[in-house]
Amino acid sequence: MRRFLALFALLMVAAAPAPAQNRADLQPLPAVPPPPPEMAPFDAALEPEVTIIKREGDTVEEHRIKGKLYKIKVTPAHGVPYYLVDREGDGNFSRETMGTPDVSVPTWVIGTF
Repeated sequence: MRRFLALFALLMVAAAPAPAQNRADLQPLPAVPPPPPEMAPFDAALEPEVTIIKREGDTVEEHRIKGKLYKIKVTPAHGVPYYLVDREGDGNFSRETMGTPDVSVPTWVIGTF
């Protein structure tokens, strides 16, 4: 019982709040400096535009920058989504999966919630 009381007293001392600090020596934080002048301003035209189209159970997402279509994501009603990407900017789309063509990354679904 004596050990229990000693342990209890030790825990009470450790849990006690520390004495309050002297607040007279606190100073405000400095103001945030403006961004450097060489930093380009935000250009809303570079923000991608996404158009979502529903077709016979499939969902097609068209991604454009400055009106130019560069990527399409196709989500079939039953199946795994895939991407069509215009790598060269010439309008020819190639199917992209995870990884590179040299490396095939397994994309098995183990479980869904």
